[in-house]
Amino acid sequence: MQGRTVATAESITGGQLGSTITSIPGASQIFRGGVIAYATDLKSSLLGVSETLLAEGGAVQAQVALEMATGVANKLNADFGLAVTGVAGPASQDGHLPGTVFVACVMRDEQGTVIDSAVDELHLFPETDDPREARDQVREETVAAALELLLTML
Repeated sequence: MQGRTVATAESITGGQLGSTITSIPGASQIFRGGVIAYATDLKSSLLGVSETLLAEGGAVQAQVALEMATGVANKLNADFGLAVTGVAGPASQDGHLPGTVFVACVMRDEQGTVIDSAVDELHLFPETDDPREARDQVREETVAAALELLLTML
């Protein structure tokens, strides 16, 4: 990433994305930190996600992921903001089935203006009937998808 920095905003993964990044030697040179906003109200209060957006459509939507990514990049003064939100299961949330995930990445310029962004919608289908294993698979695949999205933005 050559002098660039990244910050994470996590819901569905509960810190797993940041943990994965920090497991890489030298991560301290690029990783600014992360915010785990598991509760819906924290997405607004900590990351600046629109309260109206959350009230009207819930936390599992593309625009929420984009606003989370922008918010964490701004709060932690990072070049890239990477965010994940979704439903790990076993129950549905806000009309979304388990395995529905939104992954977003924003890139900011030196003045802090977002100059590029991307969001992916995923529909993950765990290969197990065990609810705990299914949650773990969804979360692991979400982390992998987020890192892949970041790589495409570099």
